[in-house]
Amino acid sequence: MAPAQREPKVVVLGGGSWGTTVASICARRGPTLQWVRSQETADDINNHHRNTKYLGNEVELADTLKATTDFVEAAECADVIVMGVPSHGFRGVLTELASTLRPWVPVVSLVKGLEQGTNYRMSQVVDEVLPGHPAGILAGPNIAREVAEGYAAAAVLAMPDQHLAANLANLFRTKRFRTYTTDDVVGVEMAGALKNVYAIAVGMGYSLGIGENTRAMVMARAVREMSKMGEALGGHRDTFAGLAGMGDLIVTCTSQRSRNRHVGEQLGAGKPIDEIISSMNQVAEGVKASSVIMSFAEELGISMPIAREVDGVVNHGSTVEDAYHGLMVEKPGHEVFGSGF
Repeated sequence: MAPAQREPKVVVLGGGSWGTTVASICARRGPTLQWVRSQETADDINNHHRNTKYLGNEVELADTLKATTDFVEAAECADVIVMGVPSHGFRGVLTELASTLRPWVPVVSLVKGLEQGTNYRMSQVVDEVLPGHPAGILAGPNIAREVAEGYAAAAVLAMPDQHLAANLANLFRTKRFRTYTTDDVVGVEMAGALKNVYAIAVGMGYSLGIGENTRAMVMARAVREMSKMGEALGGHRDTFAGLAGMGDLIVTCTSQRSRNRHVGEQLGAGKPIDEIISSMNQVAEGVKASSVIMSFAEELGISMPIAREVDGVVNHGSTVEDAYHGLMVEKPGHEVFGSGF
């Protein structure tokens, strides 16, 4: 009789709202350890089953979730790594992992951003720092607080190996959190980064008082821009009409809990970007991604009018009025094959 197979130990790196929510989901499925930088947060998770700083006092985490501030302890016991740190800290944490992590342990990113300087997607950073480790991403329309509170939601797990994806997906499933799979890592990563930029655009529109029809127009054209760039980089068109693309775009553009929409609204209120960022306790990835997206657009020779206008406001001193005027003076062409807005 074959021995019973040991349940994989999931280690989630990062103590923010989404990392904690995913850690709590995984802890309901099997042994899970969350690494956080703050001893206060670790004590809150271990003693009170809360992450009050990021999820408030009402959200109760799985009582089986354990937290630690000891990075080596976390790295040494991991059978699966889930990366919940922001894009600007992603490489540094992976570099720390490199000396301790056992070979072939899969790395699942939760990051919807791109690395500035290299313009790498997170799976590319994993490939460079931890060669040989399968790398993918879990993404979708997932406002952390709602998922943590038990509202029904879904995500897609993208891994190059679909057999591995199917096995890992079980770690992230509950009765109310559905996890689908795909092999389109490029498409899911690009959708996650791009939708944040477009949420800033819609947030700027909210501050201007644009109508519902205008918002729908911007979001629909954003889906086309996303898929155009994603396909050029090797992603699949269908991905951008799915959970990681249109699904995540809708919730990030419309939810009042959306960090990137908040950035857009604050820009529209006349606040400088540095002041907006410093007032937030979590990262809005669209701010950093906007310049990277425009680098891609220039390199690929792709017209990205909405992303261009967001980059103008975030990085080049344009106003939100300039941005929306810049979009409306574009001549509409073919809906699918046209290059403009």
